[in-house]
Amino acid sequence: MSWFSDLFFGSSTQWGGGIAHSILILAVVIAVGVILGKVKIAGVSLGITWILFAGIAIAHFGMQLNEHLLQFMQEFGLILFVYSIGLQVGPGFFSSFKKGGIKLNMMALSIVLLGVATTLVIYKVTDLPITTMVGIMSGAVTNTPGLGAAQQAASELTGMDNPDIATGYAVAYPLAVVGMIFTMILFRHIFRIDIQKEEELALKTDAGTKDAVAKELTLNLTNPSINGKTVSEIHDLINRNYVISRIRRKEDGVVKMANSETVLFAGDDVQIITSPSAAAAITAFLGEETEVDWYQLNAKLISRRILITKSELNGTSLSKLRLRSFGVSITRVNRSGIDLVAFPALKLQIGDRVTVVGTEGAIDEVEKVLGNSLKRLDHPNLFPIFLGIVLGVILGSIPVVFPGVPQPIKLGLAGGPLIVSILISRFGPKYKLVTYTTMSANLMLREIGIALFLACVGLGAGAGFVDTVVGGGYKWIGYGILITLVPLFIVGIIARVVFKTNFFSIAGLIAGAMTDPPALAYANESSGNDIPSVSYATVYPLTMFLRVLCAQLMILFLA
Repeated sequence: MSWFSDLFFGSSTQWGGGIAHSILILAVVIAVGVILGKVKIAGVSLGITWILFAGIAIAHFGMQLNEHLLQFMQEFGLILFVYSIGLQVGPGFFSSFKKGGIKLNMMALSIVLLGVATTLVIYKVTDLPITTMVGIMSGAVTNTPGLGAAQQAASELTGMDNPDIATGYAVAYPLAVVGMIFTMILFRHIFRIDIQKEEELALKTDAGTKDAVAKELTLNLTNPSINGKTVSEIHDLINRNYVISRIRRKEDGVVKMANSETVLFAGDDVQIITSPSAAAAITAFLGEETEVDWYQLNAKLISRRILITKSELNGTSLSKLRLRSFGVSITRVNRSGIDLVAFPALKLQIGDRVTVVGTEGAIDEVEKVLGNSLKRLDHPNLFPIFLGIVLGVILGSIPVVFPGVPQPIKLGLAGGPLIVSILISRFGPKYKLVTYTTMSANLMLREIGIALFLACVGLGAGAGFVDTVVGGGYKWIGYGILITLVPLFIVGIIARVVFKTNFFSIAGLIAGAMTDPPALAYANESSGNDIPSVSYATVYPLTMFLRVLCAQLMILFLA
């Protein structure tokens, strides 16, 4: 049975075992971590981060990988992860600085900088190594790319991995997730938030922004005052952003497309796309909700999502495209995973996916105007991905000398690919480079990358993890809590008291500034609307970039 022992614990003559041993250990760590990630305690899960803890546990019991293989898999996983993150956030990165998003991004920037400041204060008071403090900071803000950037920067400086970075991250991470949710709950009690009244206030102040998340309604028109009025005329009366996609006439039951000149009558059924915040007002004015199977009634009318890939369309409003002339209707625009209402003034971005309703022939024509349909892009474009990685590694390896800094500064294997992927996903289409990947393909690439990275980090840190924590590392938990809570409390109170920011936007800001999906899920669930998602999507790209950059700079300047 020695083969079985060698398979799990490695050959006695070769530390780390062979290829089968390495593959087995990585697979076991990732599988165990994914299973544990599905477990929720009080509705909260640490998700894929359990892979890190599974690696620590397995390494503690003597299962190791060859150090060179461990280093390679860790860095390769990190590159895949940050590059796919950049592809996701790139199209919306620069637009997040436009009017409406500046204030939220400035508050997110404040949270990031206050977190760095809190870390530096603790660093000065405790005399802990800066590498350990950056690991604690990365865990306290639940930012895994920051962890990778810190490890890579430390490796560049010393030529070896520092396990304390991963240990600090692992110790601080669990309570950071709890701390974010605790902050939301506490704000709700401190400011005595009434969810219904807060939502009404959000409507009056347009806190949800014009780019409100899309919601689909089917209404039976019961208001007699709309008889004989066009869709455009009714739009002016309601003064809300919405799109009427289909209409079923009362007299003959025929389903047709609707446009701004379509005349409506009481008794007609209409399909409307609007924001959740405007849905109540539109329903109250037009009629009452009903159920209609639009696709069953008219099989000739189909719905298809088309990707915007033509560079000349970037920044063009929907009204200027005049797509109604093709006999189609644009009902919603998906941007960074969020459906937005397709109101006429909405400006398109490269990478947006528009939902088009019409006949198949008409949609084919529109597809030629807008770019490639998802069906044509199912085949992955590997060339731009690996070209981007090549350019990212080159950029990350360029040494930049600063006066007073003993070592040249490099963006590293986290910063270089992240910046290149943001730039290439935003500007690549202008140079005929198809950088788009489907959401599922991007998610698969990202999850494989982060799984490999976390597994290797856990395996590398596991041997001394328990001794470190018992020997004083438990204090790091308290330091992590301070790094989590201090920035959130300061900025959250200022946002509410000084800027009168809506509670839902603050909840999304907290989740986005900490790049934490579990916190966003809690915010959406407790709020009952999608305003937190809009806020999260607005600040996420800039925050992700800053977290990676700050982690590296702290190591390079202070280590």
